[in-house]
Amino acid sequence: MDLTALDWHTLAELEAAARERLDPVHYDYFAGGAGDELTLRANERAFDRIALVPRVLRGAAVARTEVTLLGARASMPVLVAPTAFHRLADPEGERATARAAAAAGTIMIVSMAATVAVEDVAAAAPGAELWFQLYLQPDLAFTERIVRRAEAAGCTALVVTVDSPVLGAHARDRRNGFRDLPPGLCCENLRDGDRIRPFVFSPELSWAHLDRLREMTALPVAVKGVTHPADARLALDHGAAAIIVSNHGGRQLDTVAAAVDLLPDVVAAVGGAVPVLMDGGIRRGTDVLKALALGADAVAVGRPVLWGLAAAGERGVTDVLTRLREQFEDALLLCGCAAIGELGPGLVRRPC
Repeated sequence: MDLTALDWHTLAELEAAARERLDPVHYDYFAGGAGDELTLRANERAFDRIALVPRVLRGAAVARTEVTLLGARASMPVLVAPTAFHRLADPEGERATARAAAAAGTIMIVSMAATVAVEDVAAAAPGAELWFQLYLQPDLAFTERIVRRAEAAGCTALVVTVDSPVLGAHARDRRNGFRDLPPGLCCENLRDGDRIRPFVFSPELSWAHLDRLREMTALPVAVKGVTHPADARLALDHGAAAIIVSNHGGRQLDTVAAAVDLLPDVVAAVGGAVPVLMDGGIRRGTDVLKALALGADAVAVGRPVLWGLAAAGERGVTDVLTRLREQFEDALLLCGCAAIGELGPGLVRRPC
């Protein structure tokens, strides 16, 4: 298969093109999940089980999809989720992804595990709206140095991933013996002086560490990886500016419920106090609409961006984001809605 960015019709086709161009070990890293990959598959299947119940004759002539999140404006409620190692997919890596996000008018959440330093990502896409994803490190002085770099690069929010006290077990990576990046690649945001620090996953991390982070910075802090309503309320108590419902794309604890199934209870717990986003399983514009109808303020996409990057570089990522926006606009109008604010649970039917 030799698809260009403009030849694909479904994300399944785009993934197939990306798979042909990727090293099989690297494809498995991007595509795989934890354990038996039940949660990985559940994220997508949950959207398939949710049906739309559209309204008619509503006079919705033009779909308005713009959103403002933590002070950042986006052309649509679809963000680029933080994913690692983009240079495994394309030599330009996160630079290409940032340019594509800027062209699409949306927010890119730069991963702490990026293969391009956050400063260089920002320089490659002047004017891009960037947030920075952070794993809290037990060495809080090192954490603070990373935060300062993100601030200096112009990132306007921090996204703290909290669902990784240990690293999930990936059978595909173990089978392939994938442990280290190829020569010449590294996690550039872990560069500390003349060395690259290792990631430290620590089960000792607690809400107190989040408090310390908030003391370090004036940037709004979104908490990513919340699945339980009680944790959503705790996040509010500890000053979270946004909640991101996520099971890490099925890459951490297997058999966790699908993210979209967990979304309504978290939305209820938050009660509109802060924005609620979600990621996991978004593959089409109708998925975006379903998530927003169930209470999300926006969604983030990870693997589809990587498939676009691997298949056709920057142009591929731009195409993915453009098509998701177009599909979402069509879905809005076909459901009788002119704006995101008109969406609600009456437009969806969930399985009993």
